[in-house]
Amino acid sequence: MATITTAALVARCQALFDDISFGAARQWKAAAPGRKVVAYMPIYVPREIIHAAGMLPLGILGAGESLEVIHGDAYYQSYICRIPRSTLDLGITGRLDFVDGFLFPSICDVIRNLSGIWKILFPEVYVRYFDVPQNFDPEVGGTFYRHELQELREGLARLAGSPISDDALRASFALYNRNRRLVRELYAFRAEAPWRVPASELYLVQRAGMVLPVEEHNQLLADYLAAARAEERPRRDNCRVVLNGVFCEQPPLSLIKAIEMSGCYVVDDDFMLVNRWLLEDLPVSGDPIAALATAFLGGSTETGAKYQPRRELKGRYILDAVRASAAEGVIFAAPSFCDPALLERPMLEAVLDRVDVPHIGFKYAENSAQMQPVREQAGTFADSIKLWSAP
Repeated sequence: MATITTAALVARCQALFDDISFGAARQWKAAAPGRKVVAYMPIYVPREIIHAAGMLPLGILGAGESLEVIHGDAYYQSYICRIPRSTLDLGITGRLDFVDGFLFPSICDVIRNLSGIWKILFPEVYVRYFDVPQNFDPEVGGTFYRHELQELREGLARLAGSPISDDALRASFALYNRNRRLVRELYAFRAEAPWRVPASELYLVQRAGMVLPVEEHNQLLADYLAAARAEERPRRDNCRVVLNGVFCEQPPLSLIKAIEMSGCYVVDDDFMLVNRWLLEDLPVSGDPIAALATAFLGGSTETGAKYQPRRELKGRYILDAVRASAAEGVIFAAPSFCDPALLERPMLEAVLDRVDVPHIGFKYAENSAQMQPVREQAGTFADSIKLWSAP
């Protein structure tokens, strides 16, 4: 039996990443009559409900570097982030013409407005703005969120043409629980031995999960973990950093590689939080809607797009990430005009300053082309840590 290598797995993920016509999802839909695809924007939606309806969740993370935005600029101002404009271009140019539904989660006003534009442009598509609670009292925010989840369940059931049973939801929970466990295992292994799991490879493996069925992505994660553990790679005296602010509009792959080439090991990040959002397994017994609501309220990750009601805990998560991954510094990278990331950055910097954790920051767009300044800035940061940090 041939040994699966990381190179072969990453090549497959790279091909999925490069395909902005979503051929893999199209093939999945065409493979059986009646199949439907439901797209979603970052950061988080309960993909388990889509899967339980027999439909494919499809993550749409913008068009990256390979599509010139033309149509999207007619709908949005130039002083907002690029992801909604490039997503509109994907739709208007027919690259998403096979999508039956589209969820727009609560990230910012821009994505909220994009849901309305999508309804107008594509009236035949099921469109829902998926709201989440800002009050974390189970009797207030929990009640609100359970209603939101139930309405989403009913809407997706109408789209699918059949009810979504509790048993189907629990079966989906089990599959996505395994997916989250494998992702946590991969991140833990990367933090332990970052030279064996380059950030650019981890990113591509993660990104593949946005377009593949969860069953297939689970196997891909398991195969990559096994291959990465079996292969020896050269170890360098790089600086260990946490990358923060990249949770919505994704950075160009070249930016991730530029940071790596500058002498940094990325040992934690907030790429594609959809499959890292829930921190614990969902129970596969009891009321599944209540389980999803409870997990969001008390067991989900922190980010700039999520309200933190306890002021004394604001920004604590970045310090926890530094300590858990034994990082030596933090690189704040945020899309230009990303209000959640850029408004939160000063608060996170203040938390790090109080305990003398070094940090730098810069902005990007998903189609950024010139990476030499990023490489030089990150390289100088890494050098300063190695030269001036206490032994």
